[in-house]
Amino acid sequence: MQAPSNNGERSNTASPGVETFVSRNKQWRVSTRKLPILKAEPIEEFNTKLGIPVPEMIFGDNSVSIEHPSGFKLDFNAFDALDRVSKTSDGMLQVAYSKEWQADRQHQEGIKEVVKPFDWSYSTDYKGTTSAGEETTGWRPSDPNKTPIRTDLLTRPDPILFYDDVVLYEDELADNGIAILSCKIRVMSERLLLLCRFFLRLDGVIVRIRDTRVYIELGSNLIIRQYTAKEENYEKVQAQLAARRENVPEALRDANRIGSLLRTVEETMDCFEVPG
Repeated sequence: MQAPSNNGERSNTASPGVETFVSRNKQWRVSTRKLPILKAEPIEEFNTKLGIPVPEMIFGDNSVSIEHPSGFKLDFNAFDALDRVSKTSDGMLQVAYSKEWQADRQHQEGIKEVVKPFDWSYSTDYKGTTSAGEETTGWRPSDPNKTPIRTDLLTRPDPILFYDDVVLYEDELADNGIAILSCKIRVMSERLLLLCRFFLRLDGVIVRIRDTRVYIELGSNLIIRQYTAKEENYEKVQAQLAARRENVPEALRDANRIGSLLRTVEETMDCFEVPG
């Protein structure tokens, strides 16, 4: 399937599960890969390399990437995201559910001892994996007033030439909530926006959203990246939803509906300028 040539080109590739889009000026290439959940042998390999048990549903072959002819590539994948999960007790949610979770994981191949302390909620501050050519200077802090994500342009009714939603991993935390990391990307004729979102709901404990947004004007050489971390006490969110006469169980499954109820605990913005 191809979009009109004056706007860019979308295509399926020979690789299973892979779709690509190339901007009309040939400067930006977007690729997504969606394949089935990992099987036992790759899961055991992930367990060993990461040093922690992987989530219940691990899409280790899935990815979303943005590339530039200069050699710049920003890739989002499950392994690197999980490698950002704390492997110590620091920041670990110390609640009764953790013992239940550990007991549930004892049967996994490759886990031959009691699960060592780590953030079993799989919370990650992953902002993507960057590789670049030799002439680039890397990410640098940026001023949102000087290099903003143009939400005014993103809300215009421009045709979407490419869109995909890719899940990287998901876990129901021993039936006590959900932890999910996914990437959505949409490309219009003049710009693109990627959202990588980690969403955690641990019933009775906490609700957490960590968003990485990547924004590019396709006619420019500048990549803008914004990271925002929000969270709030579960019962407080539940009470606010009830006060708004929301369907509470339904709303608590939808990060978009509860995002405004959470406190912002961290926000950063940086940018990367590729050679022209």
